[in-house]
Amino acid sequence: MTAATERPALPHWETKPKDVAAATRQIKAALREQITASGRSVDEVFAALEARIAAKVEAIKADKAAGQEVWPVIDFADIAAGTVPAELVAKVKERGCAVIRGTFPHEQALQWDQDIVDYVDRNGFFEMYTGPADDFFATVDSKPEIYPIYWSAPQMEARQSPRMAAVQSFLNSQWTHTSEGVQWFDPDRDSLYPDRIRRRPPGTDSAGLGTHLDTGSIDLFLTEGYQQAFRHVFDGTVEAYDPWDAAHRTTAVNYPASTMCSAFRTFQGWTALSDMGHDQGVLHTVPIPEAMAYLLMRPLLDDVPEDELCGVEWNRTFPIGWKWHGMLMEAVSGIPDVQAGDTVWWHCDMIHSVAPVADQVGWGNVMYIPAAPWCERNERYAVGVREAFETGSSPADFPEEHYERDWEGRFQPEQLNSIGRRGMGIAD
Repeated sequence: MTAATERPALPHWETKPKDVAAATRQIKAALREQITASGRSVDEVFAALEARIAAKVEAIKADKAAGQEVWPVIDFADIAAGTVPAELVAKVKERGCAVIRGTFPHEQALQWDQDIVDYVDRNGFFEMYTGPADDFFATVDSKPEIYPIYWSAPQMEARQSPRMAAVQSFLNSQWTHTSEGVQWFDPDRDSLYPDRIRRRPPGTDSAGLGTHLDTGSIDLFLTEGYQQAFRHVFDGTVEAYDPWDAAHRTTAVNYPASTMCSAFRTFQGWTALSDMGHDQGVLHTVPIPEAMAYLLMRPLLDDVPEDELCGVEWNRTFPIGWKWHGMLMEAVSGIPDVQAGDTVWWHCDMIHSVAPVADQVGWGNVMYIPAAPWCERNERYAVGVREAFETGSSPADFPEEHYERDWEGRFQPEQLNSIGRRGMGIAD
């Protein structure tokens, strides 16, 4: 095929186009032309990709049939000692997800859970709570299930913990973070990306969250950075696509939207604050990191209308379902039972959902804490994080609720340790 440097540049839109349907038609035509220039048709390339993904789907189904855990489970002690078995590392790369047992001591996590209760009660949260300000999480039906709380002592203590830093470094190191003469991110320094908490009480009926992707939406097809990040998907060399290659991802842009994450995350994650059974409305994923290539190529097939991207729209999470992605849906797999103090992690491109539950047994409480390694993109976001932290405000990626501005017991700047300061871009 023509060398990459000789290929005509794809059309791209660094801000959301006014006419999304027209841009969709244009980019699909250009992508088909570029793939065809490789000497293979779109159908041929997709068939090769589909066969690769199908083999992974069948392996997952075989593990389930044999009663084996689909998710890799790693002991924190092995991460701390640098003794994670090679076969488990390989399984993390294969499945794109992991449960880290004992990231925090069980009793500490339970105490954090109680401390959060005390924090919101002391500050009259339920008296001032006005309901979900986020259309996405408004569907879960709990009252509330997602607490728009960011700056409690437990959340900040977990974010700046050396134990959390060790886990994040391990996960970040699974990526190729230096290539083309560029260090795309620092695997051993994470930004303190603030997110919310979930508290779901016993007896809860929750609708869960549908199967989706959080990396982006139409911007994955239309912006230059993502076109470069997914170059092998779009140029006919899909066999060379590596979901662990960070090249260009940290420079890519997402169109501003209520569902956008301004930071680059290698893994999404949460920390369990209660013991949870695998059948109690927990996280499910399609544990195939390469599935992103399938999602990006699927709209190029002839059965998809020319002005559509298989239901992908701006300001909505990337939807996955049986209509366009039936083979992938066959691989949906839930986490195993977890204990308070365990952490759960999934690759940033991972298709995921939260299962519904009726009359939940026990609490279902988590703190959302990702792996978001230090890079230019995350450094820029850290400026706003610092301002929100200092004032007790809601961070920029989240609805402007600002419940904590005057709260007693909010974590203070003088309580930051060296990990916390580095994660916010504050020089020691």
